[in-house]
This record gives sequence, C-alpha cells and structure tokens, in this order.
Amino acid sequence: LRFDEQVRVVVFKSEVKGVFCAGADLKERAKMDDAEVGQFVRRLRNLMDEIAALPVPTIAAIDGYALGGGLELALACDLRIAASSAKMGLIETTRGLLPGAGGTQRLPRCVGIGLAKELIFTGRQIDGQEAFSMGLVNHSVPQNSEGDAAYQRALALAKEILPQAPFAVKMGKLAINRGMEV
Repeated sequence: LRFDEQVRVVVFKSEVKGVFCAGADLKERAKMDDAEVGQFVRRLRNLMDEIAALPVPTIAAIDGYALGGGLELALACDLRIAASSAKMGLIETTRGLLPGAGGTQRLPRCVGIGLAKELIFTGRQIDGQEAFSMGLVNHSVPQNSEGDAAYQRALALAKEILPQAPFAVKMGKLAINRGMEV
C-alpha cells in the first residue's frame, strides 16, 4: 500500500460482526517462552508502526470490540470512527500484561497523559460515545441493523478526503506526525 500511488485512503474494518479486533490470542501467547513473546511483541509493534507510517490517511472503522492490541491497531490509524455501542480498552493490565504495540505512546497523544494512565492502569473498557467525549475517536455513530455504522461513516469521511490534492494530504500527514515528535 505504501508504494501504490492509486491508494489515497485506507479504511480498516473487520469482517467479523461485533468485533473490530479483539487483540492477541492470550491462550496462544501463554504457550510461548520469553524469547517467543519478545519476538511476537516486536513484530506486533513493527506492524503498528508500519500502519502509522503509511503515507496516506488511515481510518479505523470500529463497529464492535477493540480490546488490547485491537485498540492499539485503531490508535495506529490517523482517524477513528466508532459505533456508540463499540467497546474499547487497553485491557492488558487486567491480564498482568502491558500494552506493547504502541498504546502507551499513542493513547496519551489522543486523550492526554492523565486519562491515558487512568485507562491503562484500570484496564477499563469504554463505549464509542465515551471514547468520542474524551477525543479517542473522531466520530461516534449509532449502530445500524447491519452492524456497520462506523464503517459507513468511515467511507463517507474517506470520500471527503479523496478529492483533496494527494500530495498536500500526504505532506500534511507527514508534517503533523513529525511535529508530534518534536
């Protein structure tokens, strides 16, 4: 996607109704030794960094659960749209773990340090409306009968971006991302 000049916006959505991404398979992870866990977390972090570094805008369409690594995936995207009924949280501390794929850096940038610490320390799950009120998502929409309200709103947002000058959009993303690192 990074090198395809035809790609102007990427929308991440799930094909599983009611779930955006439920995070890592903790039963599988429990069978790994320390070296395997380290490699697994590094690969996951690298994947999230690659998504964040895509030169075009990325939108997460959160129509259901986005827990642990699932929320980290959404945080790696530039924009997030959630159904008001979606459930989100960096729940790793409830399992004796730490968000390892960038959530400890990206969540504070979205909601502020104090609120990020509260959400990570407690492992609390929030719904789409609460996520919107704290700035975690750009839009919260009522879920529809098809279960794809966030996806439909993400497509509408993508259609607003498409007519804009591709180079200007790419450079705008790059300037904002680099400015956040200063």
